[in-house]
Amino acid sequence: MTASIYDKTEKGREEIATRKYQLNPRLRTLLVMIDGKQSAAEIMKKVTGLGLNEQNLQELLDLELIAVIAQTASATPETAPLPMLTEAVPDTGAEVQGDKVESSMTDAERFQALYSFYNETIKSAIGLRGYGLQLKVERAANIDDFRALRQAYVEAVQKAKGPEMARSLRDRLDQLLN
Repeated sequence: MTASIYDKTEKGREEIATRKYQLNPRLRTLLVMIDGKQSAAEIMKKVTGLGLNEQNLQELLDLELIAVIAQTASATPETAPLPMLTEAVPDTGAEVQGDKVESSMTDAERFQALYSFYNETIKSAIGLRGYGLQLKVERAANIDDFRALRQAYVEAVQKAKGPEMARSLRDRLDQLLN
């Protein structure tokens, strides 16, 4: 299984776009990470900290949300991807190197980082008043949807916590969006 490369099926893409199958949020995170380029082992390295394992990958297979598209030989040290130097941004789950978001993030990783950033900061900075904004985050299907939420988010944070906090969170958000 570790030498398999998975990609989303049509059903998996439909789940990402519409949440039609109401997939468990942790499994949805795993589904977002699957891009048809990384091996199962590479994906597992990224998600084991979230409590996900190969059994969860098997669940996605059983639900026909993903499918094996290729079998590869195990990665050698020369072909294995370089580990990302990471520093967690408080309350975001985003990965940064210095002040810049790691440019090698895939769209799926960026989507997940944005999703986590919005949810965690809305909860901590805005609280219950951010419920409507969190619903919009849940409906976001792509990075452009997150871009469209930027202004409303910054205004809500400014109203709840003031301009300094709004500026700080806006800058972190802009790093993730660009």
